[in-house]
Amino acid sequence: MNGNTSDLEDENIDWDSEDEREIDNIPLSSNSSLTVPGREATTGSAEASLSAGSSNSKLFDHFVGMGFSEKMVSKAMQEHGEENADSILETLLTYSALEEPPLEQRIESDQFSTDNDGSFVDDFSDIDSFSDNEEITNSISGEQNNLKSLVKMGYTVQEASIAIERCGLDSSLAELTDFICAAQMAKAADAHLAEFDLEEKPRPNILKKRRGNDYEIWKKKKQRGLESRVLTEDDETIRLPNPMIGFGVPTDPCLTIRRTIPDAAIGPPYFYYENVALAPKGVWNTISRFLYDVEPEFVDSKYFCAAARKRGYIHNLPIENRYPLLPLPPQTIHEALPLTRRWWPSWDTRTQLNCLQTCIASAKLTERIRKALEKHDGVPPLHVQKYVLDECRKWNLVWVGRNKVAPLEPDEVEMLLGFPRNHTRGGGISRTDRYKSLGNSFQVDTVAYHLSVLKDMYPGGINLLSLFTGIGGAEVALHRLGIPLKNVVSVEISEVNRNIVRSWWEQTNQRGNLVDLADVQQLNGDCLEKLMNSFGGFDLVVGGSPCNNLAGSNRHHRDGLEGKESSLFYDYFRILDLVKCIMTRNED
Repeated sequence: MNGNTSDLEDENIDWDSEDEREIDNIPLSSNSSLTVPGREATTGSAEASLSAGSSNSKLFDHFVGMGFSEKMVSKAMQEHGEENADSILETLLTYSALEEPPLEQRIESDQFSTDNDGSFVDDFSDIDSFSDNEEITNSISGEQNNLKSLVKMGYTVQEASIAIERCGLDSSLAELTDFICAAQMAKAADAHLAEFDLEEKPRPNILKKRRGNDYEIWKKKKQRGLESRVLTEDDETIRLPNPMIGFGVPTDPCLTIRRTIPDAAIGPPYFYYENVALAPKGVWNTISRFLYDVEPEFVDSKYFCAAARKRGYIHNLPIENRYPLLPLPPQTIHEALPLTRRWWPSWDTRTQLNCLQTCIASAKLTERIRKALEKHDGVPPLHVQKYVLDECRKWNLVWVGRNKVAPLEPDEVEMLLGFPRNHTRGGGISRTDRYKSLGNSFQVDTVAYHLSVLKDMYPGGINLLSLFTGIGGAEVALHRLGIPLKNVVSVEISEVNRNIVRSWWEQTNQRGNLVDLADVQQLNGDCLEKLMNSFGGFDLVVGGSPCNNLAGSNRHHRDGLEGKESSLFYDYFRILDLVKCIMTRNED
């Protein structure tokens, strides 16, 4: 997925991390007594004060008496005026739901947190101005970040709050969106728009607070919002499954034994497209629509190796008789990195790593972690444990000594992703570029499982068009499956990555022809026809266009498929469609 990407301004930002969303903090008052699902009520002042712009206002007194803070009521009334009670109430509910609880309450709620699938909602830069205590404090805000992220993604506050309550404080953003999407699907299937599945009976304290006309107004507005979402948002029809095992994994290969491929998508040529699963709303609908309305297959690579990697795949390959690469790769951290077992503390319950990133944690961060742990003899306090575990999950840190964590080495990342040892080493490539190239690559075992059906179909070898080749994940997968590579046209803008693929091609003594090109946008019909006439067409078109504008960690330019880099998806479709047209014309 490295593809045709421009140089990034900040190499410390992981454009292809565990696909989680991030939202800027919204400073709000912490004195609200309003409770939303998943929150406990706090005592609020019923004594109204006079505020600028709302002097002697009965409406102001009314909302303060309901438990909202004076500052919050004043701000809402300034936004909407004193006459629009409905809008003021809705704004106050939103403010209260997004409000961050006191530090003591957050620490208490996090004391029994368990391992999760990763939540990369913090800034990936390593801010040195924080003290140890400040950094530990800042790490205990996962619930609020998840709530804000879900609201930013377009879900309502009520949906987000109830999902967090039902799934637990330590649930990953992927699990929360899966839960909400499942509930929305159930509601959409109800012809009469029955009660939304996400919503349980309101807690008694909520009913007590909202008894009367104000609660009814809030409930009606919420219902209208949900009905509008279900009926009008066409980009919400594709849902992420939970568990994310696509049409089957080696441990459950026959989950789905049939699927319907639209006539326009029936191969050959076969095609295989990959990108991050947790893309902005509507992205996978658009991708599917352009790729002949083929249903996406969403798979987490944690079912294939010891590291998570949530990806969506759209392809027209058969799904029967798949088989995994052998020998099977390690499935847990200790199987993959046995030397870490000696130092692994009992309170670090991780068994698998999160998504492997394009960058690593700094030495200053690992030193701060060491110092935080050395202040305590034996097992550290729960808030220190949480701080350390949050950083370990985010950066995939492993234990290499007493109170000592370190990032993965490049060769360890290669192994976890299914590449041969030293695949990205040598040839003048820097350590930084190795991490970047690996972080943007396929997980070979996952891709090989999907491509394994081609071995019996093409026993004599395959002609491959590889777009956005990166470091050659598809080529390595086909080679490890024992499928000869007769002719490969590789299109990759990064010279570093092209050198890696060329080096691998030579070192593995490939007998076929490798043609490497730099820019997919220069690959037009004339060029394709000339290439295809020389060896008879392509059997497979594979690629994963850049995810720069799709991945959750890109807070600056997360523009979906309209972004500068991720819009290159349309070149994948353009080229695939040209290949299909040329092959159809040549057959006539």
